[in-house]
Amino acid sequence: MAVQTITLGGGCFWCVEAVYELVDGVLGVESGYSNGQLRQPSYELVCEGRTGHAEVVRVRFDDERISLREILEIFFTVHDPTTRDRQGNDVGPQYRSAIYWHTPEQEAVVREVHAEADRALGGRVVTELAPEDNYWPAEAYHQHYFAQHPQQGYCAYVIAPKVEKFRKTFRERVRG
Repeated sequence: MAVQTITLGGGCFWCVEAVYELVDGVLGVESGYSNGQLRQPSYELVCEGRTGHAEVVRVRFDDERISLREILEIFFTVHDPTTRDRQGNDVGPQYRSAIYWHTPEQEAVVREVHAEADRALGGRVVTELAPEDNYWPAEAYHQHYFAQHPQQGYCAYVIAPKVEKFRKTFRERVRG
């Protein structure tokens, strides 16, 4: 087994986390904050939009079972990479579309898949690309949020449709 980690920001981390927790080959998902200036930010400070952090998920995966390319193809399908600092009604720099790599090898794949998505979407992709920096895990109550609160309003009306889109589009990648 060859384990890799990639950090993804696709709006609210609850949405991205809920999808990747279902992906076959993903070993773990952790919600957190990345690429901001403040050390050890809190949810409240990040929500104010002044720390520079994005809400992200760190995705640990077995690259012998699922490739980084596949991880990124799922990412570009389950969120809107064409809106700056926004996903639906979630607005602010913390909700930006972002991919933060961990190795130079990942950077090459990230840039390639990003360019393909940008061509497919008419040159409108605004996803930030950078090495992961200043990551901090989100508070415990944010971890596995959708799995613990599927009937909560935001979960039912915002996250559930994204999960369903993943299930339909990537049937062969859903954990068995």
